[in-house]
Amino acid sequence: MAPLRREPPGCAPTPAHAVRLRRLNRWQAETLREDLADLYVESSRAQAGQEYRGREAFLRRLTGDIRRSGFALLIAEDSAFAGCAYGFPVPREGTWWRGFDGTLPQSVEQLTASGHVFAITEIVVHPHTDDQDLARRLQQRLLADHHASLGATLVDQADVPACDAFLSWGWQDIGAIRRPPDPTVLRPWAPVLLRAMILPLGPRTTARPDGLAHENRTQRPD
Repeated sequence: MAPLRREPPGCAPTPAHAVRLRRLNRWQAETLREDLADLYVESSRAQAGQEYRGREAFLRRLTGDIRRSGFALLIAEDSAFAGCAYGFPVPREGTWWRGFDGTLPQSVEQLTASGHVFAITEIVVHPHTDDQDLARRLQQRLLADHHASLGATLVDQADVPACDAFLSWGWQDIGAIRRPPDPTVLRPWAPVLLRAMILPLGPRTTARPDGLAHENRTQRPD
């Protein structure tokens, strides 16, 4: 996920109220792949010479996610693209949690099996936007549009700024997920260690202070 960055000195700010959120369908997302990749590069902290690799990796991820059932993408725009967020419903069979270290919390497992979990796989915010709350707005709107009871995301454990950002937005770190080495990265022999994070969206009660409620009556249809 592209980290958030503050606006560089000397750049004219974009009024936060001018940033609009708009949903894109699969065809629109496919059509705008290159523009979204440009947005990603401009918003990332890639070192000099690594922009191309990062851009290609982003395009592979986006292309793969577009093909997933239930894929959804939100774009934030003013005079140009200011950010985007996209994801898809977590499959009920629980493959999203493959490689979880330990026992997955029962409530998370139940919500997954009932189709109430939506995975946010990318959040990108352009450094020139003056809307410092844009990332939160994007994720909240994306989850609300899909009536999710639980948001889920995986963050590279080495990306401390991204992990800290999600925690500051109310996400909970529930453990580590180990994935096989990724041949597209700089060290393809190294296994990937990710932090599994969730955002409970249910009401917090005395019985469920974490907001992780499982309600069979709201089970989603297949």
